[in-house]
Amino acid sequence: MCKLEDGDEKEKQYEESWDVEVKFSGEEEVAKTEFFKLSRPRMKLWVLRAITTLLLWTCIIQLVAIGEVWGPTLLKSWPSCSSPPNIHTDTNVSFIRRKVLPPKRVYKNNGYLIVSCNGGLNQMRSAICDMVAIARYLNVTLIIPELDKTSFWADPSEFEDIFDVDHFISSLRDEVRILKDLPPRLKRRVDLGNFYELAPVSWSNISYYHRQILPLLKKHKVVHLNRTDARLANNGLPLEIQKLRCKVNFSSLRFTARIEELGRKVVRILRRNGPFLVLHLRYEMDMLSFSGCSQGCNDKEVNELTRMRYANSWWKEKVIDPELKRKEGLCPLTPEETSLVLDALGFDRSVQIYIAAGEIYGGERRLRSLAVAFPNLVTKESLLEPSDLEFFQNHSTQMAALDYLVSLESDVFVPTYDGNMAKVVEGHRRYLSFKKTILPDRKVLIGLIDLYNNGSLSWDEFSSIVKETHANRTGSPKQRVIIPDKPKEEDYFYANPQECLQQIDEVSSSS
Repeated sequence: MCKLEDGDEKEKQYEESWDVEVKFSGEEEVAKTEFFKLSRPRMKLWVLRAITTLLLWTCIIQLVAIGEVWGPTLLKSWPSCSSPPNIHTDTNVSFIRRKVLPPKRVYKNNGYLIVSCNGGLNQMRSAICDMVAIARYLNVTLIIPELDKTSFWADPSEFEDIFDVDHFISSLRDEVRILKDLPPRLKRRVDLGNFYELAPVSWSNISYYHRQILPLLKKHKVVHLNRTDARLANNGLPLEIQKLRCKVNFSSLRFTARIEELGRKVVRILRRNGPFLVLHLRYEMDMLSFSGCSQGCNDKEVNELTRMRYANSWWKEKVIDPELKRKEGLCPLTPEETSLVLDALGFDRSVQIYIAAGEIYGGERRLRSLAVAFPNLVTKESLLEPSDLEFFQNHSTQMAALDYLVSLESDVFVPTYDGNMAKVVEGHRRYLSFKKTILPDRKVLIGLIDLYNNGSLSWDEFSSIVKETHANRTGSPKQRVIIPDKPKEEDYFYANPQECLQQIDEVSSSS
């Protein structure tokens, strides 16, 4: 950093430098001595001003160069008083390009909002979008969200391990101020427990946050929302809020460069072999235990799933009738059922099927029928070298982020259960020009599968009905279903963010 020298010391130095003897003879000596007596103070003043101005400008340039991105672009391209970077390198050109940002939104800060997300990657993803919208409309400062580390996988990943945190902050600077941490004074208060903590009411309108949460922020300065899933309503919100949720989801929540690079690599490998389908086979241990679904499991596995359900105190439902749940369409399709459905829909048996999922419960034994029917079955583990995935081991959310990217790029996306990933990917693919997403009607399918298996339906009859049932379940434009007073049963905003889809308006106006 440049440093201005003390003014008095400078003055002394200039006096010494000008304090020289001028020796002349006769009248000429007297005249020249008088001239120097008159001009020396004026020259000293001009030199002092010039040097001071130069030092000041040099330091300003240095401050701008290392300061925030709102500094003038011209100044940021000038060299500082330390070693200047080579601005012609690709890295620096990219850096300068990324720094073209929207102006900061200026507002009176009403407090600081800390949020702790719960659930898996996509449950947290949608919650982050909601929290940004809430912070924006309460005029508060949002602290980078804390991610769930207590779920089934106990993933220690932080926000910056999954998302590009600098892009997240800078891309939303025209909406809301976001900090990586609380200011030191407030952080000390929080460490001492001097803040307010609560779980907001689920599916609340923005008026709830103005009425209930904003007064708490103004009073306590720091409020911690300790659960964030489904805390903002699907419908009945101002258009600006819905648009902001989309902006965060589709633009600001960009994965880290490491995740995106590996995702592109997987897609390149798949594309070399032609079109591919992504199957979100939601048949993992935690899903089966939570839902109580055990179709095709042996007695040992059923007991293991039951023990796990009872061991998790936050899973409220304990006694579950798995057969009843299955018939109601509340269970994920099994690998065997999935194989029948894909075959009935007419997919070529040589099609590449990328399985986007964690560890399938029952392993190869449960995947056997699917692999026989569709032998071109692949996973990230089979496509990549172990060294490619070494960094992601024991980080389930980062693995899920990789699956998310591949799912977006697939020719067809088929989820076997309407969980958070299925819904958020469905919505994102709608946003990307309505890419084909087949949404299985599980309640209808289970009835048809049972009829086919007991011989009541021929294959042709079974296949024909399956195709007819899903003719309009392909992720095409549609209005979101609204059910007053039953937000859990209506269409999820992130599965069909119609306010952000121009085609929806066109369909509505032409009908």
